[in-house]
Amino acid sequence: MESLSTVEKAIDVLFHRHGESEAQGVTSIGRSLSLPKSSTHRLLAALSRRGLVEQDELGRYRPGIGLVALGLGALDREPVVAAARPVLQSQADEVGETVFLVAARAGRLIVLDKAEGSAFLRASPRVGSSVPVHATAVGKLYLAFGACDIELDDGDLEQFCEGTLTDRGLLEREVERVAAQGYASNSDEWIGGLSVVAAPICVSFGGAQSARHMEAALAFAATTVRMEALGREQVARRAMDAAAVIAARLEGGPR
Repeated sequence: MESLSTVEKAIDVLFHRHGESEAQGVTSIGRSLSLPKSSTHRLLAALSRRGLVEQDELGRYRPGIGLVALGLGALDREPVVAAARPVLQSQADEVGETVFLVAARAGRLIVLDKAEGSAFLRASPRVGSSVPVHATAVGKLYLAFGACDIELDDGDLEQFCEGTLTDRGLLEREVERVAAQGYASNSDEWIGGLSVVAAPICVSFGGAQSARHMEAALAFAATTVRMEALGREQVARRAMDAAAVIAARLEGGPR
């Protein structure tokens, strides 16, 4: 049990470092996790030997390159990432904005991959981050197509921005609209000044259309002003076409 406890503490340290933007010292990390300084130091030393954390010039700890290797290794084993990556990059190059790949994993919506265009804005979130369900275009898609086991209680309807849908009735009507039109969008609902248009990547088992399910979502992100200039409907058509290409790659069809 002691070894399991140590493993759990080490994992807690890694997740804590991943969630903080600034490097931290041993004392600060230990205090945040309610760990003794001596235990925190031993855990960090072991993680450092594996390259999972590293120290800056002041001796503070930040995530190490070993985490990148592990993360990329996991992503490379995701078939949808392999199928989507060239499509994401080509779309980002053509539109000049950030394009995301998001999917449901372990009851959350996780950014699996992203490609950045030439625009000045580098849209959040990072690969590996989770996104809220009710305040994002991808979340609305998953609610519309019933593609995951995420349960959305009224207590989950957090107000991120002035435009966030926190009323259950309004959200349900929005989800119905998304289901009818086949794509979703959000504008100043999660991150102020940011708009997103997303399309579902739907695949079928054995070619049976009745068995189609949503594997992931492709999302275009831009400033709200830029999205209006591009044309929301035009971006939606582009997103749906690109999602269809990814689905065909997953099914082994034309690429």
